[in-house]
Amino acid sequence: MLINLSSDTVTKPTPAMLQAMLQAEVGDDVFQADPTVNALEAKGAALFGKEAALFCPSGTMTNQIAIKVHTQALDEVICHEYSHIYQYETGGYAFNSGVALQLLPGKEGKITADQVEAAIRPVYDWLPISKLVSLENTANKAGGSYYTLEEIKPISDLCRKKGLKIHLDGARLYNALAETGESTQAVGELFDSVSLCLSKGLGAPVGSLLIGDKEFIRQARRFRKVMGGGMRQAGFLAAAGIYALDHHVDRLKEDHAHARQIGETLKELPMVENIRPIRTNLIFFDVKAPYTAASFLDVLAKQGIQSVPMGPQTVRFVTHLDVTAEMVAKVQQALREM
Repeated sequence: MLINLSSDTVTKPTPAMLQAMLQAEVGDDVFQADPTVNALEAKGAALFGKEAALFCPSGTMTNQIAIKVHTQALDEVICHEYSHIYQYETGGYAFNSGVALQLLPGKEGKITADQVEAAIRPVYDWLPISKLVSLENTANKAGGSYYTLEEIKPISDLCRKKGLKIHLDGARLYNALAETGESTQAVGELFDSVSLCLSKGLGAPVGSLLIGDKEFIRQARRFRKVMGGGMRQAGFLAAAGIYALDHHVDRLKEDHAHARQIGETLKELPMVENIRPIRTNLIFFDVKAPYTAASFLDVLAKQGIQSVPMGPQTVRFVTHLDVTAEMVAKVQQALREM
C-alpha cells in the first residue's frame, strides 16, 4: 500500500469522475464551442456571483493571467512574503507582466488592511505604481491557514477606496470554506478576480478556473492563448471539474480530520518539534537532529509512505481524497515505530 502525502495534487480521478469524463460532450474550446467547458465556466461564475470564468490548465496560469490583466509594466503587486505567486511561479510576475512585488510579513501567511495601506506607494517617477493586492486562501507555505471574510473585507474595502484591484489565489479555497462555513457568493463580492484550483483537494486531474467580470475574462482569454493555454476538446477535463464541484466539496472535512489525527501522533514523537497549527489539510513540522527532513522521509519511504521536504529540517504532509482512514492509521503506526 503506497501512501502519498506529498501533495493533494497527486489525487487520481475516482471511477465516477472517470465515467463523467468519458460521457462528456466536447467541441473546440478555442472557438468557445466546447459545451462542457462552457458549462463549467458558467457554473464557476455563478458560484461566485460573477459574470464569467475561464478554464485554464493550471493555477499558476490563472494567477499569472490575473496579474497580467490587472496591471501594466512597472506596476506593483502587494502580497504576503509566502505567496505562491512569489514562491512557486518561477518569477512569472516579472517575466509575463513586468511588475514588481512588495512582500509583506504576517502571521500564518496573512496580511492586514493596515499593512496594505502602509505599503501603497506614493506617486514618484522612481517608484512602481501600487496596482494590485493578491491574497492566498488557504496559505500553502503558512501551513494551510486561512482568511475569514471578516479578515478579508477591510482589505477589500481599502482596495476599492484606493483604486487598487484585489485578486484571490484560491488554490485551496474550498478547504478554507469547509472550516469557516462561508459562501462562495460572499467571497466573490470581495474580489475583482478569483483563481480556483480543481486539481487539489477537489480531485480533478487537471485545471483551474479564473473568475471575474466579462471584460476581465475577455482579456484573460487572449492572454491564455498567448501563454499556450488554449485547449481544444477540453470538455473531457472540464467534466471532471464539474464532477468535483458537485461531489467533492463536502468531503474536504474528512481530509482535515485526517490531518489532525496525524498531527496528534506527531506530538508524541521526541524527534518532532514546531508543529504548525493544523487548520486544514496541510501538516508542517520540523524534525530534530540527527534527523534531517530527507532522512526522516527516507525512513517513512521504507514503510511505503511518501512526502517531500520543505526545508533542511521541515516536512510537509498533505491529506486528500486518496488518503483513507486505513492509511492514516498506518501512518500513525509507522510514526510511532520510528
